[in-house]
Amino acid sequence: MNINQKIIKLGVAGVCGKMGRRIFELACQDKDFELALALEKKGTPAIGRDIGKLKISSNQDGVFLIDVFIDFTTAQATEENLDYAARYKKPLVLGTTGLSDGQINKIKEASNVIPIVFSPNFSVGINTLFTLLPEVVKRLGSDYNIEVVEAHHKAKQDAPSGTAKKMVEVLTDAAKKNIPTHSIRLGDIVGDHTVIFCGNAERIEIKHQAHSRDLFALGALKAAKWVYGKPAGLYSMQDVLGDKK
Repeated sequence: MNINQKIIKLGVAGVCGKMGRRIFELACQDKDFELALALEKKGTPAIGRDIGKLKISSNQDGVFLIDVFIDFTTAQATEENLDYAARYKKPLVLGTTGLSDGQINKIKEASNVIPIVFSPNFSVGINTLFTLLPEVVKRLGSDYNIEVVEAHHKAKQDAPSGTAKKMVEVLTDAAKKNIPTHSIRLGDIVGDHTVIFCGNAERIEIKHQAHSRDLFALGALKAAKWVYGKPAGLYSMQDVLGDKK
């Protein structure tokens, strides 16, 4: 952070969830942030309990008090949170997956008012792959078949994952053909994504394995620092990492 830039007042939605809690905990360890809002949906038993120096709140008007809002929740909760971020003109880091086309259109509309970093995956490694995969396709040529396999924990509801969908989008644009995907939901797998390139006499597999949710949380915090002060617009982690030309 620039030495002249003030500490960012951060709000975290879904703070009792696995991702929200970890984002909150890691932000507490980062001198560039001041935690100003710990948000949960109405009816959550934890409402009113202490978390760090805050109390868990269900009051979305608390978005007014923050500088940047991070949301890794559910499709319905994100749609509501988006309204408050736009109402109070607060930058948003959005990692919710499983959104409908209508909800994605709503995000695009809100980006006319506020800056939004929207990504299916905030891992630096995965976003590096998004940049590298088109070059692999180009070098291998049309003789190679391509498929994507993704695996997540058994509680993950959307399939294929948002990351797999983005991989398919990137690969389809480069290969100009349909790319099959396969989804696995087992145990407590944090997130595995494999791209398989298969020719007549060889096979190449490019795999990314998430060992901890920390890599997503740290990526989200990196995005929160980057988006602070940016003009309205829809951004991706490629923008945050400087990969877009």
